[in-house]
Amino acid sequence: MREEIRSGRATREGKLAVCAGPGALSPQDRVEILAILAADPDATIREMAATTLRAQPLPAVLAALARADAAAQMFAYCAAEFPRRPGVADALGKNPACPIEVLRPVVHYLSTAALQALFEDLDRLSTSPPLVAALLANETLTADQRSQLQELQKDELSSREALQDAAEAAGMDEAKRETLLQRLSRMRVAERVQLALKGNADERMVLVRDPSKVVQRAVIQSPRITEREVEGFAAMGSLSDELLRLIAVNRKFRKNATIVRNLMFNPKTPPDITLHLLPTVNVQDLKILMTSKNIPDVLRTAALRLNRVRTMGRGES
Repeated sequence: MREEIRSGRATREGKLAVCAGPGALSPQDRVEILAILAADPDATIREMAATTLRAQPLPAVLAALARADAAAQMFAYCAAEFPRRPGVADALGKNPACPIEVLRPVVHYLSTAALQALFEDLDRLSTSPPLVAALLANETLTADQRSQLQELQKDELSSREALQDAAEAAGMDEAKRETLLQRLSRMRVAERVQLALKGNADERMVLVRDPSKVVQRAVIQSPRITEREVEGFAAMGSLSDELLRLIAVNRKFRKNATIVRNLMFNPKTPPDITLHLLPTVNVQDLKILMTSKNIPDVLRTAALRLNRVRTMGRGES
C-alpha cells in the first residue's frame, strides 16, 4: 500500500481505507501515507487524511520523519502543520533527505542541540546558501555559530600567500604544489569547505591551515581523514587552539595514544584539554612533562602533583 500510494497507483477505495483505519500498516507507514493523501486531488480524501493525521501519536510522526526514504510530502506537511509539536522541527533538521526549502521556515523552532547538530553538517551548510541565510536570522545563535555562517557566505578567494607555507610543509613536489595553490586561489570559502571534506590528504594538509576557521573545521570533520593525518595535526604548533580542541573532543581520536601524546606535548593545546587528558599518560611521558619547558606552567605543575600521587600510591601498596 505504501508503494502504491507513493507511486500514485492506489485506488480511491484503497486511499479511503487507509484514512479509515490502519489495517496492516505500521504506525509510521500510515503517518507517511496520510501526509501524502493530505495533498490528494480528491477533496474528500484530502480532508479525511488531514483529520486523521492530526490525531496520530507523536512518536509515530517522529519515526516517519526519521526515515532516510521518507516521502517529500511527509516533510512538507509536518513543516507546515506540526512545526511546534515537540521534536518535529528537530527531526526535520536531522534528516538530510529533508528539502532545504522545507527546512528553512522552521529553523527558528530547532532546539539548541539540533541547531548545533546542523552546524556540524558542514557538507549540507556549504552547499545550501538559502539555509545559511535562514539560520543567520535566528536570534539564538552563539557568536561562534554566527561567525561560521558568515564565513560560508563570503565570496572572497583564498590568499595564495596565506597557504604557501602550508603547501610547502605538505611535502609535495613543486609542480603539484603550484597546481594546488592555483586551484585554491580561485575557490570561495564554501568551495574550500567542500574540498576539505572530500579532497585528498595533500589538500587537507594545506587546508588545515586555511585562514578560514570553517575550512579548518571541515578538514577535521572529513570522513576521509585518517588517524595518521590527525597524529600529525595534533603535533603542529601552527594549528589554532580551537582546531586542537576539536581533535581532543573527538572520541575516536582520543582512543589513539599517539594523538593524545601529541596533544599533551603541543604547547598550543588548551590547558583545560591537557589537564583532562593528563591522568591517561604513562610514566615515561609524565616524567617528560614534569621537566618540559615547552608546555604551560599549569600543566607542568599538575604533572608534578600527579607523579607525587602515583608515587605515594605505589609506596602504600
